[in-house]
Amino acid sequence: MAAAALVALLAVLVVMHSGASGAQAAMNRTSAVRQLRSSGGGGGWQAAKATWYGAPNGAGPNDNGGACGFKNTNQYPFMSMTSCGNQPLFQDGKGCGACYQIRCTAKNNPACSGEVRTVMITDMNYYPVARYHFDLSGTAFGSMARPGMNDRLRHAGIIDMQFRRVACDHRGLTVNFHVEAGSNRNYLAVLVEYANKAGTVVQMEVMESGSGGQWMLMRRSWGSVWRLDSYRPLRGPFSMRIRSESGSTLVAYNVIPANWRPNTDYRSYVQFT
Repeated sequence: MAAAALVALLAVLVVMHSGASGAQAAMNRTSAVRQLRSSGGGGGWQAAKATWYGAPNGAGPNDNGGACGFKNTNQYPFMSMTSCGNQPLFQDGKGCGACYQIRCTAKNNPACSGEVRTVMITDMNYYPVARYHFDLSGTAFGSMARPGMNDRLRHAGIIDMQFRRVACDHRGLTVNFHVEAGSNRNYLAVLVEYANKAGTVVQMEVMESGSGGQWMLMRRSWGSVWRLDSYRPLRGPFSMRIRSESGSTLVAYNVIPANWRPNTDYRSYVQFT
């Protein structure tokens, strides 16, 4: 009996220790995200390293997209002012669409202007060189330079810079839902774009026609793409419900029609304010 009691006690201690470790890890992750948000909400600047990739005056990758799934990032609202983020910024896709102010000063590099620019996280940086690492598009990197010194700054390769989180401002745009190629009657994959203010979406649900108001939780497939796998054919039109980091919720009723097609945009009439 004593031996059994000792084994039981050890098991409880192990579970308590594991639970405490898991809770502490979760608290550390939450604290890091809160730090990023507070620093960007009008707070102080944080230090980071900056590099650049793609064409010197390009938007990043060759397809003007990246690991978030966004396309045409050379066009409005991105305007080639994009960046890869390392894990604390990309957050396994949760950071897709987040906006940051960036700057570098003459103290960082003589070619730096100190002017503040705004970029959006659209891609993943797999080779970080610092705790916070922005791998910027050539356009975004060069925009931090003094007039006529864009190339000189880009030739530096790696520079120190400062950043802070800010609200996105997609003026004139409402939230867009892009049904991804490969979607079918039993599989719906949707890219969500242009979420204003927070810029990011942390939860997405879909409601099909004739469901009696029942929402089905989608899961993040990759980047800003969410998916739903169904054992039976799904019935359109589909309403979409999304929640931002701040907890704000938007509902776009019947935004994806019954005769929807893959690889097609469906623009809503809603936006975070």
